[in-house]
Amino acid sequence: MVTAGTVLLAHTGIYLHTTLHGKLRIWRRELDQADLKGNEQLLDLGCGRGAVLIEAARRLPTGHAVGVDLWSGKDQSGNRPEVTLANAAAAGVADRVEVHTADMTALPFADGSFDVVTSALAIHNIPSAEGRYRAVDEAMRVLRPGGQLLVADFWNMARKYAAHIGQGTLRGLGPGYWYGGPWLGITMLHAVKER
Repeated sequence: MVTAGTVLLAHTGIYLHTTLHGKLRIWRRELDQADLKGNEQLLDLGCGRGAVLIEAARRLPTGHAVGVDLWSGKDQSGNRPEVTLANAAAAGVADRVEVHTADMTALPFADGSFDVVTSALAIHNIPSAEGRYRAVDEAMRVLRPGGQLLVADFWNMARKYAAHIGQGTLRGLGPGYWYGGPWLGITMLHAVKER
């Protein structure tokens, strides 16, 4: 018989693996599959300390990766712009990374400014459904025609974002992106803005 302690230990181990290694491996794979040319302009919504932002910048030798966040320590400890920039410097990509304090429901960028927009478990932190949909609308607005939207979020959220924009494919990201078990697995929404 499985004890509650065993279940808790397994849950904790899976969570730690995802947080420390799994999500980074999966984002590397997803960015590689995005078939980037290296000169793109990329926006990361809710960039936090820069995990996805920095992985993207590594693939953009002549491009640029921009991160936006409200820098709340509630969702991620040590979440400050100077930490993100220090992480980019440590990774050797500071010359192609910039960060802004901005609300993803009202992005300070012109229409069609980016070739790719990414977001990793950030949009669901917006408290209202209306706000979450506005963030997805903003992501689509700042994408150029033919640009890619890559949003990793919990299944029920990713499904709603896809339904809201009326397009995109959904794909479960597997055990490497489980936060404790399959009931907290992450789904990737991939959409391409119409030309």
